[in-house]
Amino acid sequence: MKQISGGVTAPIGFTAGGIRCGVKKGLADGNQPVVSSMTDYLSGKKDLAMILSEQECTAAAMYTMNRVKAAPLYITMEHLEDGVAKGIIANSGNANACAPQGHENAKKMCEAAAAATGLKPSDFVVASTGVIGQTLNIAAIEAGVPVLAGQLKKEGGSDDAAHAIMTTDTEKKEIAVTTVIGGKTVTIGAIAKGSGMIHPNMGTMLCFVTTDCAITHEMLQDALHEIVPRTFNRVTVDGDTSTNDMCVVLANGMAGNPLIEWKDDSYTLFVQALHHVCEYLAKCIAGDGEGATRLVTCRVWQARSEESAERLAKAVVGSPLVKAAMFGADANWGRVLCAMGYSKAPFRPEYVDVKFASDLGEILVCQKGAGVDFDEEKAKNILSRDSVVIDVCLHEGDWEASCWGCDLTYDYVKINGDYRT
Repeated sequence: MKQISGGVTAPIGFTAGGIRCGVKKGLADGNQPVVSSMTDYLSGKKDLAMILSEQECTAAAMYTMNRVKAAPLYITMEHLEDGVAKGIIANSGNANACAPQGHENAKKMCEAAAAATGLKPSDFVVASTGVIGQTLNIAAIEAGVPVLAGQLKKEGGSDDAAHAIMTTDTEKKEIAVTTVIGGKTVTIGAIAKGSGMIHPNMGTMLCFVTTDCAITHEMLQDALHEIVPRTFNRVTVDGDTSTNDMCVVLANGMAGNPLIEWKDDSYTLFVQALHHVCEYLAKCIAGDGEGATRLVTCRVWQARSEESAERLAKAVVGSPLVKAAMFGADANWGRVLCAMGYSKAPFRPEYVDVKFASDLGEILVCQKGAGVDFDEEKAKNILSRDSVVIDVCLHEGDWEASCWGCDLTYDYVKINGDYRT
């Protein structure tokens, strides 16, 4: 496996693009577009993205577990009932969730994309992200889609699309990898967004994955169901599960590899590559949590089961007290054990060892469930890095799991205190 550039346009047959059509600026402007020239479309914060394949793709998706779901999810579910698609249309700045004319506007987005590309509305996945409960400026989107369709490109298209789906994200989230399957080079590319309202019940975010691998819908769906629980579902930023979570994979088969229709060696290679892509993006989302200054990983190992290890690790990275301690680079390991204790996962506290680690080294702070003498200054230096690890050894079994989160900072409250206004 090799990591390359290009994101969602790295696989054969895919183009993408992103423009500013005015959704972000014009939330309260009724249904009037707020752009008037090509310069307006191509400047400012992008808010409309499209990804398109030359050939029909097998498609698979997973969605939020929140009972309140945004309109685009229902339209996408309907369009993917046959397991195929050719493109994705997505906006940021407005979630189109719990919004007036939500379903109608989600359909209009697909209709606009179809009219601009000569395809059918059902060929498109549709997604939205942003403020909940406000009417989507569909006129701005309808005016922007033809411009966007004319801007789709191979080089730089993924970068534009990645920026166009960002909300409170501070950096784009993009990756591409190649691997060899059946003697052919297969490429997987992806972009994602996610910063706040992030808690694992799907992967609370938007993630669009493209691949030129030849694979059946059934195998693609199985691969996604296998990978999401071990990647995106192990991320938490703030404990809030979004209404708009979606992870979609489009596979157009243009790499020319033998069709993957069984769980054989080729399937295993594909799953490994897709897992790498999703885990990379999961860490990007965690590290770019709203107001965050560092990525926090909790690794729980020598556990009784993978499920219990995951539950324990998730409780630790999700604890507001642990997150606050990470912000202050405070080696307050008691908060780690406290979070483990209310996770409802089985473990023996008197067996637990805890270390803090980063690129500056590691330090043991708890052994067999009790504190040990350690150098507070060294611990603080270790925890002051951009990426830190809470390493928990249970001494009870052979299973392990890692979950990802971030620290809790003053800026998180500032960002969310006036997010809507």
